[in-house]
Amino acid sequence: MRRESIEEGELSTPLVAKEEHHQLYGSGTSSGDHACANTTGCDDGGESQSGSSSATGVVVLSTLVAVSGSYVFGTAVGYSSPAQSGIVDDLGLTVAEYSLFGSILTIGAMIGAIVSGQIADYIGRRGTMGFSEIFCLAGWLAIAFSKGAWWLDLGRLLVGCGMGLLSYVVPIYIAEITPKNLRGGFTTVHQLMICCGVSLTYLIGAFVNWRTLALIGTIPCLVQLLGLFFIPESPRWLAKIGRKKESEVALQHLRGQNADITQEATEIREYTETLQQLSEARILDLFQWKYAHSLIVGVGLMVLQQFGGVNGIAFYASAIFITAGFSGSIGTIAMVIVQIPMTALGVILMDKSGRRPLLLVSAAGTCLGCLLVGLSFFLQDLQTWTKTTPILALIGVLVYTGSFSLGMGGIPWVIMSEIFPINMKGSAGSLVTLVSWLGSWIVSYAFNFLMDWSSTGNAKLVLSLNIVVILDANCNMITLAFNLCLPFVRNILHILKHMWLNCFVRSKVGTRDQGANT
Repeated sequence: MRRESIEEGELSTPLVAKEEHHQLYGSGTSSGDHACANTTGCDDGGESQSGSSSATGVVVLSTLVAVSGSYVFGTAVGYSSPAQSGIVDDLGLTVAEYSLFGSILTIGAMIGAIVSGQIADYIGRRGTMGFSEIFCLAGWLAIAFSKGAWWLDLGRLLVGCGMGLLSYVVPIYIAEITPKNLRGGFTTVHQLMICCGVSLTYLIGAFVNWRTLALIGTIPCLVQLLGLFFIPESPRWLAKIGRKKESEVALQHLRGQNADITQEATEIREYTETLQQLSEARILDLFQWKYAHSLIVGVGLMVLQQFGGVNGIAFYASAIFITAGFSGSIGTIAMVIVQIPMTALGVILMDKSGRRPLLLVSAAGTCLGCLLVGLSFFLQDLQTWTKTTPILALIGVLVYTGSFSLGMGGIPWVIMSEIFPINMKGSAGSLVTLVSWLGSWIVSYAFNFLMDWSSTGNAKLVLSLNIVVILDANCNMITLAFNLCLPFVRNILHILKHMWLNCFVRSKVGTRDQGANT
């Protein structure tokens, strides 16, 4: 079969260059996943827009089983916040040890996300979901019965690997089994279930100890493992590997025994054949001038999303509230009340208001939230308005969380899925996901150290990065954003330099004094 070059054909044209806007498969993506990293099933793929199907019971059941994995994703993200005080007290972990425990989840997710596409193509979508849940089960059990930091870290790493696989395969599977007229709505359930997983873990963690919370984390894993026996494999994946008869049987099962699947089966077959004619793109192929704008937007939004500090707040929210002088359990319950409705509102507004306006509003809200938290800690240091500062910190965290759930959490992933040509989505998804998880690890590991160093300075740093998000979205004020960000970065580097010099000088003086005494 003839192999076409990357430059040939409509499928290799970036969607941003088209006059007619085309959303690939709705807005059902979230922070941390790369739902459109694969070239199969993320979009209509040239399918005809004629015809529609209703959601059958099999489609609904398959979606519910799949999003059990999304809930697992959410529980993994939300676990470290309510568990922090219990783990530190019971096992005597230091700040560095608990920071490693919290952040190693993202290392595992990075590993899982990188290999997820190959595994999903090799053993199928159902097989990959089952494989990921084995990792998650082993990880949760290791955490629940751990006696020291080593077992905690191993368990957290295993959960992260499973989470990375789920972040890819769940939205892919949902997009591949649902009718194209319902695809956007169904894929949003993935994002909502992640939010529910985080929120309910916060809520349950306020009433149970950390070992019980880890055991509760195994329940959705078992639900998905058992449910996988009752749902069909993706028809698109079956067609992709040449099992056309089984693909039609699975499609008929999904659409109903009396449904006419002839047109949809033909579209899937033609789309699969077209993709097979395209040359496989490498990550290095992205670094061409014609992809420069898409690459800057895609990678830039991921960097700003992660360095906006979301994982620092998500992983250690309880500790932030306690440091501010507020109840950790009440604070996390308040976050639950805010997160779910704001995520649902963001899903509704995404297509109605447009990506850019919603991103601007969301980024402005996160900026305001960081400003309020920083102001709270600043007044606390000055011992001014001591009764007001805890409430101010709570309001700031809630404003930040709600604003991030509104747009910054999902929009960068949706934009990434829309700006790269189809044959580059696999490579682009891998690169963007790697950048996202790397940024997530840096933030989640460094956050506790920055809080110990200066809670006010930490909030200012996150605030400066959220200012960059707002100005970058305007596209014409990047220089001003850079200038606004520089004072914070320069001050931090200056302080770190003096801290290092003080430690170095003290160690030399101490050594010299010891030598003189001897």
